[in-house]
Amino acid sequence: MTENQIATQIVDAAYKIHCALGPGLLESAYLAILAYELRRRGLTVDTERELPVTYDRVHISVGFRIDMIVEEKVIVELKSVEKVSPVHKKQLLTYLRLADKRLGLLINFGEAYIRDGIHRIANQIQE
Repeated sequence: MTENQIATQIVDAAYKIHCALGPGLLESAYLAILAYELRRRGLTVDTERELPVTYDRVHISVGFRIDMIVEEKVIVELKSVEKVSPVHKKQLLTYLRLADKRLGLLINFGEAYIRDGIHRIANQIQE
């Protein structure tokens, strides 16, 4: 599957979950439910993966954790807040660069309408 095909599945799953449960749950609940839904669809999902920083050719573990990586291609960062701030998008772009991935989705389940809470962040991807 391409990054775009995977992203389509992730967005569809997020929409389904938000329609069923609405906003207001903790981020950890949405993470577990989204991981379940994506695995149910046959996708490989890894959650809470450690992301070391490489500096001067040394890997340094500094406590960064990727919320979710799907099919080893798409990073998903989840929020459950009233509004996403610019720093959340920058955080995802940094994760993409550190992990050498091309596509990420920032999904805020705190929005009243999930379409307003989905942000696509690309790292060196041709669209």
